[in-house]
Amino acid sequence: MQSPQLTKQRIALVIQYLGTHFYGWQRQPNHRSVQEEIEKVISAVEQRPVTLHAAGRTDTGVHAAAQVAHFNATGPIPATRWAAVLNSRLPEDILIRASALVSPNWHARFSARWRRYRYTLYTDNRPNLFVRPFSWHYYHAPLDESLIQEALTPLMGKHHLAAFHRANSGRSHSWVDVQAVECYRNGSFIHIEIQANGFLYGMVRLLVGMLVQVGTGELHPNSFTELWVNQRREAVKYAAPARGLCLLRVGYPNSPFPPEVWFDTQPKFLLPTNTPSEYCLN
Repeated sequence: MQSPQLTKQRIALVIQYLGTHFYGWQRQPNHRSVQEEIEKVISAVEQRPVTLHAAGRTDTGVHAAAQVAHFNATGPIPATRWAAVLNSRLPEDILIRASALVSPNWHARFSARWRRYRYTLYTDNRPNLFVRPFSWHYYHAPLDESLIQEALTPLMGKHHLAAFHRANSGRSHSWVDVQAVECYRNGSFIHIEIQANGFLYGMVRLLVGMLVQVGTGELHPNSFTELWVNQRREAVKYAAPARGLCLLRVGYPNSPFPPEVWFDTQPKFLLPTNTPSEYCLN
C-alpha cells in the first residue's frame, strides 16, 4: 500500500523571545540559539528535520517583540494551531504570538520591506531590578533627547553606514535605506527607534553608543553626522549593551497577521518621577 501524499504548507510565525540567555537568533555549535530551540520542537512534531527562516538575525542578548519566521510543514496540524502546539513545548523565554498559512513563495526575510528596532535607556540614578534586563541604565550624565533626535534626523534616506558596521559580517556592502528615526522620553526612559530596509551587523548598538555622547553634549549633532558621512569607523569605539535592544516589528506589503499581533508588543516602562504625597512622612 502506498503511503498517503503529504500536503506541504508554508507556516509563518510571529515570535517573541527574551535574548538574555541566547547567543542570538542564528543556530551555532555549542551555544544556545533561538532558531535551534524552535527548530528542535518543530522537527519533533513533524518527525523530520525542519529549517526555520527568520526576517532578521538578532545578536547575542538582543530581544524580539515580533520577530517573523517561516517553515514548511507536511503534517495535519492546521496553520493557526501551530502557535499553541509550539508554545506547549517551547522554553519559557520563547513565545509564539500567532501562526498563519502563507503562500509557497512567501519568505520571512525576502518578502519583508522593513525592520524596526527600539533601544531603551533608563536614566534614573536609582537602579531597578525589574527594568535591568531590558534597558541600559545610563545615569552618569543627563541625556537630552532633543539633541539625539537632531543627530538622528540626517540618517533618513539611503546612506553608506560603514562607520556603524562591525567586523565579521557576511554582508558585502554597508548601504542602508533608513525609513524612520525617532527619539522620545517616557518618564525616566528614553527610547530610540530606527526603521530601515535592513540593518548592518551591530549597527544599532554602535549608533546608540555614539548617540549617548550626543545626548550628554560631549558630541555635537553635526559632528555625529560628519562621522558617518566620512565613514570614520575608527572613531566609533563603543557599542551600547545588548539588553536594551529589541527587534520591535517587521513590515510586509500584505502581512499575514493583524496589527494587534505584531505592531507594538514590547511594553514600555513608566516609573513615577516624584514620590506620591500619601507616602510622604510629615
